Formats: sequence, C-alpha cells, structure tokens
Amino acid sequence: MKRVRVVLPTICSLLWAAGWAAPTLADPITSTDGETPGVRLDVQEFKRVSGGAVMLRFAVVNGSESNLGLSGGYLGPSYGTVDGTYLVDLAGKKKYEVLRDANKNCICSRNLDAVKAGQSINLWAKFPAPPDNVDKVGIVIQHFIPMDDVPLAR
Repeated sequence: MKRVRVVLPTICSLLWAAGWAAPTLADPITSTDGETPGVRLDVQEFKRVSGGAVMLRFAVVNGSESNLGLSGGYLGPSYGTVDGTYLVDLAGKKKYEVLRDANKNCICSRNLDAVKAGQSINLWAKFPAPPDNVDKVGIVIQHFIPMDDVPLAR
C-alpha cells in the first residue's frame, strides 16, 4: 500500500513536468444569464450533425447559494427535461423545436432533478437542421435570456 502512495504522486509529478495536464473545459461559444441571480447557461457545442440534425450541448451553472430545481418543468413542459428549448431563425421566420422519437419523447436530456449550489450540469438537445444557407440562429431556453445570432458550426 505504501508503494501506491509514493508511486502515484511521483507519476503525477512526472506527467506535470512533461507538460501533461488535466483537460480543461473549452471556453463557451456563448453564455447568458438566468432569471435566478447567480445562475447562467454556457453553450459548449452547437453544430450540424449527420442525419439533418443540430446538436446543442450546454451547461447550467449554478453560482447561487441555493439548489436549482430542474424537475418540475423548469426547462420544458415535460417533467425533468429540456424539451422547452428551441431554435429561432428570425430571418426565415422559423422555429425549430426539439426532435422527438416514435414515442414522442424528446431527443434531449431527461430525468433531471437539481443543480446543487456552486455546481453545474451538462445538458443536450437535438433539433431539425435549418436550411444550409442559415449559419446563425437564436437559442431560447426557458428561464434564461434568449441568445441571438449564435453561429451554427458544420
């Protein structure tokens, strides 16, 4: 057991000295404040994916001193999901709602409960892709300030 205690710190020190570090999160594409003070939303990925869809990955960051309940329809009309999220092409006057499977379940994060004070949660949703000539759209997520003209990566 003593060997593990000595060897592990030594290996970590060698990796650090060689320039290896723990991976860090990339800077968000965009961020917006929530209605609750201290709560924000960071968009981590927003891109077209195969099958004519768009993938949105985002984090809800709870910098407040209280837990943030997500289960009672906070992010969508369905219990504990983000299915209230949608994209808006203002120029084309089109709204893109979260995709659904054959059972009408959202293709998105589900079974959400809460984000504890000082923590964050990673979430996602898929949408139908707008036409190829559309390279920026708005993102609307309940209880957060809408984000306009967010670049849609390929």
